[in-house]
Amino acid sequence: MFRTADAFGISKLYLVGYTATPPKIQIDKVSLGAETWMPWEKRDDLLELVRELKVQEYTIVGLEKNEESIEIGVKASVFPENASIALIVGNEVDGVEDEALALCDAIVHIPMLGKKESLNVSIAAGIAMYALRYQ
Repeated sequence: MFRTADAFGISKLYLVGYTATPPKIQIDKVSLGAETWMPWEKRDDLLELVRELKVQEYTIVGLEKNEESIEIGVKASVFPENASIALIVGNEVDGVEDEALALCDAIVHIPMLGKKESLNVSIAAGIAMYALRYQ
């Protein structure tokens, strides 16, 4: 995600919970150095982070398919023009926790046209970064 975030002009990555942090050989290998210049911060508590970002007037967007989610390509009125957006992506198995989704201003999903119902989290994050950047 470091290289993808850099490509789309993301200002900062927050690595939350048990997410691995640099330096780590797997991260170093796939990010091709982006982990050295892409701003990031390790945080333990997602809910605390989301509350802080809301105070800073970020529009909080959760990437999760549920009853409330809208297709990511559909522009929603919840995205004010020139809004600062914080995108929450969950883990590979459990997705975004319900308590965090409750704090979101919008919940979006990527339409899945094949047999599988999910993507690798870094791939999904890249699609979401692109869609939100150019929406």
